[in-house]
Amino acid sequence: MLPYLVAAIILVGLPTLYVAVRYREYRKFLAGAFFVSSGMQFYFYLVKLPIPLMWTSAVQSPELSAWRGTIHFVLFLVCAYFGWFFRAKPRAD
Repeated sequence: MLPYLVAAIILVGLPTLYVAVRYREYRKFLAGAFFVSSGMQFYFYLVKLPIPLMWTSAVQSPELSAWRGTIHFVLFLVCAYFGWFFRAKPRAD
């Protein structure tokens, strides 16, 4: 399973990072997505709802939902800052 995870991170994660660093509109989109995701994860934690993972017998615990919600909220703050508020200074080439 670990080789599939590493391959997915490389094939999906690296291009996503490239686009997020390069395009401001993409960071704005990610800010909204992380905000919604963090809210859902905190809700799952508060109602103590275990989440089954598709096609496996594994279940995500409510405590893991709290950690994921926290991480997604931090990512929301980072993407919101760099997508909405931060303006890069023009380069003097």
